[in-house]
Amino acid sequence: MNSEKQRIILWSVAISIVLLVVKFYSYVLTGSNAILTDALESIVNVVASFFALYSIRLSAVPRDRNHPYGHGKIEFFSAGIEGTLIIVAGIFILYQSLNSMLFPQPLMELPLGMVLIGFSGVVNGVLGFVLQKKGKELNSITLEADGKHISTDAISSFVLIFGIAIIYFTGWNVLDSIISALFAFYIVYNGYFLVRKSVAGLMDESNPKSINKAVRILNKHRQKNWIDIHNMRVQQYGGDSHIDLHLTLPYYYDLVQGHDCVHEVEEVLEENLPGNIEVFVHADPCIPDPCCHYCQVVNCPVRKFPLSRKIEWTAENMSQNQKHYHELGHLNINLQKKK
Repeated sequence: MNSEKQRIILWSVAISIVLLVVKFYSYVLTGSNAILTDALESIVNVVASFFALYSIRLSAVPRDRNHPYGHGKIEFFSAGIEGTLIIVAGIFILYQSLNSMLFPQPLMELPLGMVLIGFSGVVNGVLGFVLQKKGKELNSITLEADGKHISTDAISSFVLIFGIAIIYFTGWNVLDSIISALFAFYIVYNGYFLVRKSVAGLMDESNPKSINKAVRILNKHRQKNWIDIHNMRVQQYGGDSHIDLHLTLPYYYDLVQGHDCVHEVEEVLEENLPGNIEVFVHADPCIPDPCCHYCQVVNCPVRKFPLSRKIEWTAENMSQNQKHYHELGHLNINLQKKK
């Protein structure tokens, strides 16, 4: 998997370097500040792709004593670096735009410049699509971040062509700086969200997509003796995940039966989630009242109360640090009376 990630990002590096040369050549021909904006962002593409390559290689290093969860979080750091570079580039582009408004320069060879920028936009569009698709398949935030950035670059190139065409046919050269300034704000906006996603991953912020995916898998393979699952946490380490959860089992199970159930839950998650999955399961014994009311074990030898209803597993109730009996309103009333 990591070899495929490295091969994809190497292609990204090579293509980004070629397009960087094409865009700067286009700027030299035209003298357009808007095209310079696009070229400067391509420098960020190249630097970010190199750092992405480094982070993917480092994330592939096996866990060791100093990094018991592996090196996967470097991918979040990589995405943060890329987002920061995008923001810096956007600020510099804004400065350059304001400077050009005060000191305008003549524009030349705009049709040829549009052709070159159009070519780079098509190539970036295809590359960005492939990177985002592979990033989702391989569960790599680095590939996704790089793909999103390059796709943004492709969109900006096509908008840029439209803007340059207006300048060419109207002769309003001041639009060159205005378009460049608008691109700068758009670039900063996208960079912010990359940094935000990076910080969320480094801070182990709950990821609804990861949790919902795990919940769907557990619901699909749910066994009747898995009375409930709660206190579930999903932590991402780049393309890998670490999952903690509490599994409630019949209290009369011996150690071997309990171990087998725990192993079943681990296998279900490890075999159906992308990347390397590490699962830690804490086994809890059931409590006859109230667990009997939603326990689906057939012919339970110690059942004290009939099954009332099946409780649906959701990301919300499986993430809470309590068994699911609190969802049965009438049981809460009974429990309060007993207290």
